[in-house]
Amino acid sequence: MKHLLDQVDLVHHLGRPDHFKIGRKYNDAQLLEIFEDEQRPVFVAVSGDDIVVGYCFCIINEVHGDNVLTDMKTLYIDDLCVDETCRGSHVGKALYEYTRSYARDTGCYNVTLNVWECNPGARAFYDNMGLHPLKTYMEDIL
Repeated sequence: MKHLLDQVDLVHHLGRPDHFKIGRKYNDAQLLEIFEDEQRPVFVAVSGDDIVVGYCFCIINEVHGDNVLTDMKTLYIDDLCVDETCRGSHVGKALYEYTRSYARDTGCYNVTLNVWECNPGARAFYDNMGLHPLKTYMEDIL
């Protein structure tokens, strides 16, 4: 799985080196914490020879009793990656559909995620999966 984390890191670093330095998003200790946390489900796609070719890291977020927001349970996709050698073979679609099904089955209202504009391939993938913009995160670099 570490090779996939490295691939994600490189895509972001090349797209926005002003934001992303070289280095994995999660170290080994953080990965272990995530794998043990029931509020952070992780789904993987495995090839026929038992190699991880994709993953989806999620976070369950719940709002209760907020002054403005309605009570809601959301499955946030923190990171979804498919090995660059497997892209276009519907591994990502299978991962997303499984994640979406999990969210529905566990009582989530929606699935949310952020996609960096420097990653047009990911944006096109999510558009193709039927996601729609919820809000736009904008910047003015000074």
